[in-house]
Amino acid sequence: MQTETLLIIGAGGQLGTELTAELRSVYGSANVIASDIQPPKPEQLEEGPFEQLDAMDAQRLAAIIDQYKVTQVYLLAAILSAKGEQNPKFAWDLNMKSLLNVLDIAKEKKLSRVYWPSSIAVFGPNSPVDNTPQDCVMDPNTVYGISKLAGERWCEYYFHKYNVDVRSLRYPGLIGYKTLPGGGTTDYAVDIFHKALKNETFECFLKEDSYLPMMYMPDAIKATIDLMHAPSEKLSVRSSYNVGAISFSPKEIFEAIKKHQPSFQISYNPDYRQKIADTWPNSVDDSRAREDWGWKPKYLLDGMVEDILENLPVYHSI
Repeated sequence: MQTETLLIIGAGGQLGTELTAELRSVYGSANVIASDIQPPKPEQLEEGPFEQLDAMDAQRLAAIIDQYKVTQVYLLAAILSAKGEQNPKFAWDLNMKSLLNVLDIAKEKKLSRVYWPSSIAVFGPNSPVDNTPQDCVMDPNTVYGISKLAGERWCEYYFHKYNVDVRSLRYPGLIGYKTLPGGGTTDYAVDIFHKALKNETFECFLKEDSYLPMMYMPDAIKATIDLMHAPSEKLSVRSSYNVGAISFSPKEIFEAIKKHQPSFQISYNPDYRQKIADTWPNSVDDSRAREDWGWKPKYLLDGMVEDILENLPVYHSI
């Protein structure tokens, strides 16, 4: 593999933290530049190059790419679904301007590849809810989903119009233990583990039978890197690939945790996030990803729960 230099924008977030670590193990720490709008933590400076960056600052972004001779950009910075509804215009500005900045610089500087995540939030109330297909009606009604759907169209446009090799996955809810929840509608499935290990009753903001597609973080990292390593000619989707792993309800993940923590309790108090969840799929059809680049998840619900309960206390004072 020829030497690549990667810039990760949003490296301090839930996905960015773990993806940056894994990419450094693949490419070498010196070849993966972490960046985030937040100042670096001491451990981030020890792990490899770090630059403080506002993804909406195109001039600063271009300067960092020139300084390090970056060849690939992973744009992970975004305002997520629930937080986006609290400040929709800012969420739109950040999500769209950061993407267009990266696409324009990739076009101008002829970067080898760009990665930008989409989401199941691109689907809406008129999308099929079971085994949601790759191509179907998409009518998102959150600013996050609207921005992701618009972003998909821009990605495909820049690929066909300017030959920018931009790749994308429609992530389901991502569940990990190395960072705290970040303001998404599926984040209940992260917070529930923190409450379980503290032996606190978990108040869930979704109904007990709200099914959503989910994915354990190691599978999300693997899917991302596998897609970025796939030969360009194998890729038939240039908007964003559906990727699936597991689907469950709050009641089902609670019961899986309760096998290990018998005294754990849950209550349900659905709020505005329930309306968001109601417009998203129960499960997705990811056959195109499986056919094009061999996608296959490793973790099911019980295996994920066991792994998180074992590892979460190592990363947090619980």
